[in-house]
Amino acid sequence: MELWELLGVRSGVTALIGGGGKTTAMYTLARELRQKGAVICAATTHIAPPDHLPTLYHACEAEVSEALAVHGCICLGTLTEEGKLTAPALPAETLASLADYVLMEADGSRRLPVKAHLSHEPVIPACAGLTVTLAGASGFGRPVREAVHRWERFCQLTGASPEDAVTAENLSASLTAEGFGDLIFINQAEMPECQAEARCLAALMSKPVFAGALRGGIWECLS
Repeated sequence: MELWELLGVRSGVTALIGGGGKTTAMYTLARELRQKGAVICAATTHIAPPDHLPTLYHACEAEVSEALAVHGCICLGTLTEEGKLTAPALPAETLASLADYVLMEADGSRRLPVKAHLSHEPVIPACAGLTVTLAGASGFGRPVREAVHRWERFCQLTGASPEDAVTAENLSASLTAEGFGDLIFINQAEMPECQAEARCLAALMSKPVFAGALRGGIWECLS
């Protein structure tokens, strides 16, 4: 089963938040969904410009439509002084009218596997029909201070100390307290001990939980 089908991605805007695999998930979904229709990849925060997709900067609606007609799948954004892409000039609602699928990375985690959020995060488009929260299984067993972006907030939400290990229990507490997302995907779950933590997390969550290894093309539903 392809990832889009497993997660229930449908036409419109899909937001990806959390840590541990948002960009990989976005481009995996884009590759699959390109077979079903026109796809736009973008971000509401910051991502590196992709080297495998045509990328448009400051594009108008006509330019986006023309690029989609030629390429089928494109990336949009506004180029920053640091060379990163931030939100496109066109709003997400407009993008959804131009493409069958709009995939938006809507969070930043500084490449850490787990993310807790401040009051202004994540930046989920109001029109998003599906929001997927990701976390990396590589964070399990590591100290909160090392594995979590916004670790201070994580500790506030869970009662963990900075030197405590990230576990299924405290990750579940953080995810539940924040309440973001429609479902959870635990990435980097190749090793048996990581798979066991992911299954423990699934048993603690009321939302659907999926796990796998995005780079390996392996995934399954745990709840």
